[in-house]
Amino acid sequence: MPILPSTNVGTVLRKSDLPSAYVPERIIDVWLPEHYDGEKEFGVLYMHDGQMLFDSTTTWNKQAWDVDDVAQQLMDEGVVSDFIVVGVWNGGANRHAEYFPQRPFEAMPPQDQEWVIAQLQEAGRTKDRFVPNSDAYLKSLVEEVKPYIESNFKVKTGPEHTRIAGSSMGGLISWYALCEYPEVFGGAACISTHWPGTFSLEDNPVPDAFMAYLRAYLPNPNTHKLYFDCGDQTLDALYPAVQQRVDTLMMDSGYAAGNWKTAYFPGTDHSEASWKARLDVPLKFLFGFN
Repeated sequence: MPILPSTNVGTVLRKSDLPSAYVPERIIDVWLPEHYDGEKEFGVLYMHDGQMLFDSTTTWNKQAWDVDDVAQQLMDEGVVSDFIVVGVWNGGANRHAEYFPQRPFEAMPPQDQEWVIAQLQEAGRTKDRFVPNSDAYLKSLVEEVKPYIESNFKVKTGPEHTRIAGSSMGGLISWYALCEYPEVFGGAACISTHWPGTFSLEDNPVPDAFMAYLRAYLPNPNTHKLYFDCGDQTLDALYPAVQQRVDTLMMDSGYAAGNWKTAYFPGTDHSEASWKARLDVPLKFLFGFN
Protein backbone atom coordinates (compact mmCIF):
# COMPACT_ATOMS: atom_id res chain seq x y z
CA MET A 1 0.00 0.00 0.00
CA PRO A 2 1.43 3.43 -0.95
CA ILE A 3 2.40 5.74 1.89
CA LEU A 4 -0.33 8.07 3.17
CA PRO A 5 0.58 11.64 2.18
CA SER A 6 1.69 14.01 4.90
CA THR A 7 0.10 17.46 5.03
CA ASN A 8 1.06 20.72 6.68
CA VAL A 9 -2.55 21.55 7.52
CA GLY A 10 -5.69 19.49 7.88
CA THR A 11 -5.98 15.73 7.70
CA VAL A 12 -5.90 13.16 4.90
CA LEU A 13 -8.04 10.05 5.30
CA ARG A 14 -7.68 7.14 2.88
CA LYS A 15 -10.19 4.74 1.39
CA SER A 16 -8.29 2.00 -0.41
CA ASP A 17 -10.93 -0.67 -0.86
CA LEU A 18 -14.01 0.99 -2.33
CA PRO A 19 -15.42 -1.62 -4.74
CA SER A 20 -16.31 -0.59 -8.28
CA ALA A 21 -18.53 -2.22 -10.87
CA TYR A 22 -17.08 0.03 -13.59
CA VAL A 23 -13.32 0.52 -13.25
CA PRO A 24 -10.37 -1.11 -11.49
CA GLU A 25 -10.27 -0.32 -7.79
CA ARG A 26 -8.14 2.66 -6.84
CA ILE A 27 -7.17 4.73 -3.81
CA ILE A 28 -9.24 7.72 -2.70
CA ASP A 29 -7.59 10.28 -0.42
CA VAL A 30 -9.92 12.73 1.35
CA TRP A 31 -8.47 15.97 2.72
CA LEU A 32 -10.33 17.64 5.58
CA PRO A 33 -9.48 21.24 6.52
CA GLU A 34 -8.33 22.05 10.02
CA HIS A 35 -11.73 23.43 10.99
CA TYR A 36 -13.72 20.45 9.70
CA ASP A 37 -15.56 19.15 12.79
CA GLY A 38 -18.17 16.79 11.38
CA GLU A 39 -20.97 19.17 12.33
CA LYS A 40 -21.02 21.89 9.69
CA GLU A 41 -21.61 20.87 6.08
CA PHE A 42 -18.78 21.55 3.63
CA GLY A 43 -18.69 21.73 -0.17
CA VAL A 44 -16.77 19.09 -2.11
CA LEU A 45 -14.02 19.38 -4.70
CA TYR A 46 -13.36 16.14 -6.58
CA MET A 47 -9.86 16.09 -8.10
CA HIS A 48 -8.26 13.65 -10.52
CA ASP A 49 -4.69 12.32 -10.24
CA GLY A 50 -5.19 12.10 -6.50
CA GLN A 51 -1.68 10.78 -5.83
CA MET A 52 -0.18 14.12 -6.94
CA LEU A 53 -2.16 16.51 -4.73
CA PHE A 54 -0.74 16.70 -1.23
CA ASP A 55 2.82 15.52 -0.60
CA SER A 56 5.80 15.85 -2.94
CA THR A 57 7.77 13.23 -1.02
CA THR A 58 5.31 10.53 -2.16
CA THR A 59 4.98 11.46 -5.87
CA TRP A 60 6.91 10.05 -8.84
CA ASN A 61 8.43 13.42 -9.80
CA LYS A 62 8.81 14.87 -6.29
CA GLN A 63 6.27 17.62 -7.08
CA ALA A 64 2.76 18.11 -5.70
CA TRP A 65 -0.07 20.60 -5.90
CA ASP A 66 0.00 21.18 -2.10
CA VAL A 67 -3.77 21.59 -2.29
CA ASP A 68 -4.03 21.48 1.48
CA ASP A 69 -1.86 24.57 1.97
CA VAL A 70 -3.55 26.63 -0.73
CA ALA A 71 -7.12 25.66 0.18
CA GLN A 72 -6.65 26.13 3.92
CA GLN A 73 -5.14 29.59 3.43
CA LEU A 74 -8.02 30.71 1.22
CA MET A 75 -10.57 29.45 3.76
CA ASP A 76 -8.70 31.12 6.63
CA GLU A 77 -8.71 34.39 4.68
CA GLY A 78 -12.47 34.07 4.20
CA VAL A 79 -12.34 34.40 0.42
CA VAL A 80 -13.83 30.97 -0.35
CA SER A 81 -16.56 28.85 1.19
CA ASP A 82 -15.58 25.75 3.16
CA PHE A 83 -14.88 22.57 1.18
CA ILE A 84 -13.15 19.23 1.42
CA VAL A 85 -11.01 17.71 -1.33
CA VAL A 86 -11.54 14.19 -2.66
CA GLY A 87 -8.41 13.04 -4.49
CA VAL A 88 -9.24 10.11 -6.75
CA TRP A 89 -6.07 8.34 -7.82
CA ASN A 90 -5.60 7.74 -11.51
CA GLY A 91 -5.60 4.23 -12.94
CA GLY A 92 -1.95 4.19 -13.96
CA ALA A 93 -1.76 2.56 -17.38
CA ASN A 94 -5.52 3.21 -17.77
CA ARG A 95 -5.20 6.95 -17.14
CA HIS A 96 -5.30 8.17 -20.75
CA ALA A 97 -8.30 5.97 -21.59
CA GLU A 98 -10.21 6.93 -18.44
CA TYR A 99 -9.63 10.67 -18.90
CA PHE A 100 -10.16 10.94 -22.69
CA PRO A 101 -13.76 12.17 -23.32
CA GLN A 102 -15.44 9.13 -24.79
CA ARG A 103 -18.44 10.47 -26.68
CA PRO A 104 -16.41 12.99 -28.75
CA PHE A 105 -14.01 10.18 -29.68
CA GLU A 106 -16.85 7.86 -30.67
CA ALA A 107 -18.40 10.62 -32.81
CA MET A 108 -15.21 10.94 -34.87
CA PRO A 109 -15.07 9.29 -38.30
CA PRO A 110 -13.30 5.90 -38.27
CA GLN A 111 -10.23 7.27 -40.05
CA ASP A 112 -9.84 9.97 -37.39
CA GLN A 113 -10.17 7.41 -34.61
CA GLU A 114 -7.46 5.33 -36.26
CA TRP A 115 -5.21 8.40 -36.44
CA VAL A 116 -5.63 8.96 -32.70
CA ILE A 117 -4.95 5.30 -31.94
CA ALA A 118 -1.77 5.33 -34.04
CA GLN A 119 -0.54 8.52 -32.39
CA LEU A 120 -1.09 7.18 -28.88
CA GLN A 121 0.53 3.85 -29.72
CA GLU A 122 3.55 5.68 -31.12
CA ALA A 123 3.73 7.80 -27.95
CA GLY A 124 3.60 4.68 -25.79
CA ARG A 125 0.32 5.60 -24.12
CA THR A 126 -1.24 2.30 -25.13
CA LYS A 127 0.19 -1.02 -26.28
CA ASP A 128 -3.11 -2.28 -27.64
CA ARG A 129 -5.87 -0.45 -29.48
CA PHE A 130 -6.82 2.71 -27.64
CA VAL A 131 -10.38 2.54 -26.34
CA PRO A 132 -11.60 5.46 -24.20
CA ASN A 133 -13.23 4.36 -20.97
CA SER A 134 -14.14 7.73 -19.49
CA ASP A 135 -17.88 7.04 -19.34
CA ALA A 136 -17.22 4.15 -16.95
CA TYR A 137 -14.80 6.27 -14.92
CA LEU A 138 -17.40 9.01 -14.51
CA LYS A 139 -20.07 6.46 -13.60
CA SER A 140 -17.79 5.22 -10.83
CA LEU A 141 -17.20 8.77 -9.65
CA VAL A 142 -20.91 9.64 -9.60
CA GLU A 143 -22.46 6.32 -8.55
CA GLU A 144 -19.77 4.94 -6.21
CA VAL A 145 -17.30 7.56 -4.99
CA LYS A 146 -19.76 10.42 -4.47
CA PRO A 147 -22.28 8.34 -2.45
CA TYR A 148 -19.43 7.06 -0.28
CA ILE A 149 -18.28 10.62 0.43
CA GLU A 150 -21.79 11.84 1.19
CA SER A 151 -22.42 8.90 3.52
CA ASN A 152 -19.19 9.28 5.48
CA PHE A 153 -18.53 13.02 5.62
CA LYS A 154 -20.59 16.09 6.49
CA VAL A 155 -20.97 17.64 3.06
CA LYS A 156 -23.44 19.58 0.97
CA THR A 157 -24.81 17.52 -1.91
CA GLY A 158 -26.22 19.89 -4.54
CA PRO A 159 -24.38 20.77 -7.78
CA GLU A 160 -23.88 24.32 -6.52
CA HIS A 161 -21.61 22.87 -3.82
CA THR A 162 -19.99 20.09 -5.88
CA ARG A 163 -17.00 20.91 -8.09
CA ILE A 164 -14.51 18.90 -10.12
CA ALA A 165 -10.97 19.74 -11.19
CA GLY A 166 -7.87 18.36 -12.85
CA SER A 167 -4.92 19.17 -15.05
CA SER A 168 -3.81 18.03 -18.50
CA MET A 169 -5.90 14.93 -19.31
CA GLY A 170 -7.57 15.66 -15.97
CA GLY A 171 -8.66 18.97 -17.48
CA LEU A 172 -10.38 17.14 -20.31
CA ILE A 173 -12.27 14.77 -18.04
CA SER A 174 -13.32 17.68 -15.83
CA TRP A 175 -15.22 19.58 -18.53
CA TYR A 176 -16.55 16.26 -19.82
CA ALA A 177 -17.89 15.44 -16.34
CA LEU A 178 -19.63 18.82 -16.17
CA CYS A 179 -21.29 18.24 -19.54
CA GLU A 180 -22.27 14.62 -18.89
CA TYR A 181 -23.49 15.19 -15.31
CA PRO A 182 -24.68 18.79 -15.03
CA GLU A 183 -27.11 17.72 -12.32
CA VAL A 184 -24.17 16.52 -10.21
CA PHE A 185 -21.34 18.99 -10.83
CA GLY A 186 -21.96 22.72 -10.78
CA GLY A 187 -18.46 23.82 -11.70
CA ALA A 188 -15.23 22.54 -13.23
CA ALA A 189 -11.63 23.76 -13.26
CA CYS A 190 -9.70 22.58 -16.30
CA ILE A 191 -6.04 23.40 -15.75
CA SER A 192 -3.52 23.10 -18.61
CA THR A 193 -6.27 21.31 -20.52
CA HIS A 194 -4.74 18.77 -22.92
CA TRP A 195 -6.77 19.79 -25.97
CA PRO A 196 -4.71 17.77 -28.51
CA GLY A 197 -5.61 14.46 -26.83
CA THR A 198 -2.38 13.20 -28.41
CA PHE A 199 0.97 15.01 -28.56
CA SER A 200 0.86 17.04 -31.76
CA LEU A 201 -1.50 19.57 -33.30
CA GLU A 202 -0.48 18.86 -36.88
CA ASP A 203 -3.44 17.42 -38.82
CA ASN A 204 -5.04 16.62 -35.46
CA PRO A 205 -8.84 16.08 -35.60
CA VAL A 206 -9.28 15.86 -31.81
CA PRO A 207 -9.76 19.57 -30.94
CA ASP A 208 -12.51 19.88 -33.54
CA ALA A 209 -14.25 16.81 -32.10
CA PHE A 210 -14.03 18.24 -28.58
CA MET A 211 -15.43 21.58 -29.67
CA ALA A 212 -18.30 20.02 -31.59
CA TYR A 213 -19.24 18.16 -28.42
CA LEU A 214 -18.92 21.25 -26.23
CA ARG A 215 -21.03 23.28 -28.64
CA ALA A 216 -23.80 20.69 -28.29
CA TYR A 217 -23.55 19.79 -24.60
CA LEU A 218 -22.25 22.71 -22.55
CA PRO A 219 -24.55 23.09 -19.55
CA ASN A 220 -26.61 26.16 -18.75
CA PRO A 221 -24.27 29.11 -18.06
CA ASN A 222 -26.75 30.50 -15.56
CA THR A 223 -26.23 27.51 -13.26
CA HIS A 224 -22.71 26.24 -14.07
CA LYS A 225 -19.16 27.57 -13.92
CA LEU A 226 -16.18 26.68 -16.11
CA TYR A 227 -12.54 27.63 -15.60
CA PHE A 228 -9.71 27.05 -18.08
CA ASP A 229 -6.07 28.01 -18.02
CA CYS A 230 -2.73 27.24 -19.64
CA GLY A 231 0.90 28.22 -19.80
CA ASP A 232 3.01 28.23 -22.96
CA GLN A 233 6.12 26.19 -22.12
CA THR A 234 6.88 22.46 -22.52
CA LEU A 235 3.63 20.55 -23.21
CA ASP A 236 1.57 23.66 -22.47
CA ALA A 237 2.95 25.22 -25.66
CA LEU A 238 0.35 23.16 -27.54
CA TYR A 239 -2.60 24.72 -25.71
CA PRO A 240 -3.00 28.51 -26.23
CA ALA A 241 -4.04 28.36 -29.89
CA VAL A 242 -6.77 25.81 -29.18
CA GLN A 243 -7.81 27.50 -25.95
CA GLN A 244 -8.45 30.73 -27.83
CA ARG A 245 -10.86 28.86 -30.10
CA VAL A 246 -12.56 27.42 -27.03
CA ASP A 247 -12.85 30.93 -25.58
CA THR A 248 -14.79 32.04 -28.66
CA LEU A 249 -17.05 29.01 -28.33
CA MET A 250 -17.69 29.82 -24.67
CA MET A 251 -18.74 33.38 -25.50
CA ASP A 252 -20.96 32.15 -28.32
CA SER A 253 -22.58 29.72 -25.85
CA GLY A 254 -23.59 32.48 -23.44
CA TYR A 255 -20.76 32.18 -20.92
CA ALA A 256 -19.30 35.40 -19.51
CA ALA A 257 -17.48 36.76 -16.47
CA GLY A 258 -18.91 35.16 -13.35
CA ASN A 259 -19.60 31.77 -14.91
CA TRP A 260 -16.51 31.38 -17.10
CA LYS A 261 -12.87 32.34 -16.82
CA THR A 262 -9.86 31.55 -18.97
CA ALA A 263 -6.50 32.56 -17.55
CA TYR A 264 -3.21 32.58 -19.47
CA PHE A 265 0.13 32.22 -17.66
CA PRO A 266 2.95 33.01 -20.13
CA GLY A 267 6.29 31.52 -19.21
CA THR A 268 4.86 28.66 -17.15
CA ASP A 269 5.26 24.99 -17.96
CA HIS A 270 3.33 21.73 -17.65
CA SER A 271 4.08 20.71 -14.06
CA GLU A 272 2.63 20.39 -10.59
CA ALA A 273 4.90 23.26 -9.52
CA SER A 274 3.21 25.57 -12.04
CA TRP A 275 -0.28 24.38 -11.09
CA LYS A 276 0.44 24.85 -7.38
CA ALA A 277 1.62 28.41 -7.99
CA ARG A 278 -1.73 29.41 -9.53
CA LEU A 279 -4.12 27.04 -7.76
CA ASP A 280 -5.65 29.91 -5.79
CA VAL A 281 -7.11 31.30 -9.03
CA PRO A 282 -9.38 28.34 -9.91
CA LEU A 283 -10.23 27.70 -6.26
CA LYS A 284 -11.44 31.28 -5.82
CA PHE A 285 -13.38 30.99 -9.07
CA LEU A 286 -15.12 27.77 -8.00
CA PHE A 287 -15.70 28.51 -4.31
CA GLY A 288 -15.42 32.30 -4.04
CA PHE A 289 -18.27 34.46 -2.81
CA ASN A 290 -18.46 36.91 -5.72
